[in-house]
Amino acid sequence: MKFGIDRLLADPSLRAPLDGKRVSLVAHPASVTQELVHSLDALIAAGVNVTSAFGPQHGLKGDKQDNMVETADETDPQYGIPVFSLYGEVRRPSAAMMDTADVFLFDLQDLGCRIYTFVTTLLYMLEAAAESGKSVWVLDRPNPAGRPVEGTTLLAGQESFVGAGPMPMRHGLTLGEMGHWFVRHYNLDVDYRVIAMEGWEPEAAPGYGWPQDRLWINPSPNAANLNMARAYAGTVMIEGATLSEGRGTTRPLEVLFGAPDVDAGAVLAEMRRFAPEWLAGCAIRECWFEPTFHKHHGQLCNALMIHAEGAFYDHAAFRPWRLQALAFKAIRTLYPDYPLWRDFPYEYEFERLAIDVINGGPALREWVDNPASTPADLDAIAARDEAAWRAEVADLLLYR
Repeated sequence: MKFGIDRLLADPSLRAPLDGKRVSLVAHPASVTQELVHSLDALIAAGVNVTSAFGPQHGLKGDKQDNMVETADETDPQYGIPVFSLYGEVRRPSAAMMDTADVFLFDLQDLGCRIYTFVTTLLYMLEAAAESGKSVWVLDRPNPAGRPVEGTTLLAGQESFVGAGPMPMRHGLTLGEMGHWFVRHYNLDVDYRVIAMEGWEPEAAPGYGWPQDRLWINPSPNAANLNMARAYAGTVMIEGATLSEGRGTTRPLEVLFGAPDVDAGAVLAEMRRFAPEWLAGCAIRECWFEPTFHKHHGQLCNALMIHAEGAFYDHAAFRPWRLQALAFKAIRTLYPDYPLWRDFPYEYEFERLAIDVINGGPALREWVDNPASTPADLDAIAARDEAAWRAEVADLLLYR
């Protein structure tokens, strides 16, 4: 199969509209060709007039670790072009930044999750292009989580840098498809096009979204493998909790939690009692780790590891958002007074609890904290929102 960047490089007719234009590239470390050449180098080698570049959260080099760790603007030492940060002094491209090019190529590997900020960066780029009369092309890449949709819809007024619009946590789209939804939903008057992939089969085993003939390269420091990408729509919620998500270990965001004062085995037993069907599609294994940095630094943590991989993975059955909600619920049941929710500035939101920012509203937190709530209560909200989203985007799918 071919990703968007590979098709653009291989087909001169696709590049022809770029002739005589100044071109900018939005990229990160996973923005590489099939031969593992970075897209910036490959485009310039192909004769494209690249006049600037942009790096999203974590930077063009992917070196920044965590929430609200910013990247500065710089000049590329090899090509002498400006490299602008969209996670530094600004998160929306300024008019001066947009003046550096006519066409903006967006070549970011995404994880298929609303909270992964590359989705919001795409929206901000489209809005800036609409204001400045510029063009945006998405060089499409796979959604490694595939087509499943899961989670509650972000509520009006809950928009943030991790909540670009009213979509569920796990949206099931590629960035190219998401761009079409942004243009329609926000009625953007922008020249937008997608250089689609060739041969992507999002429902085909064994990758179910990630092609087996492609290496995995971290799009951000803690996105280390396909297992993480599949689990992320659930495990990212731990960023809003006092529990460890595994940062400071070799397997971040592949655990349901880690903590020095929680009995993981007891939590797993309670999860199996309360909603056993929500554990389907993966294996859950008790483990231990000691973070070298971040939450619970230097403390031995008992944890539950997710294995949504190999023979344990059932693509249709695995529901990471519900699985993570279930872990929170079990901890709240066993430890009613546990200080579960972390109160700190999260992605430039200073008033709302991080868990509510992450979920685009308070529904999940309220369900966890309500002693009388049942699995059916959360299912009723989420299933309605999931069905509505699938219907809304059905006509935008570029790959069947």
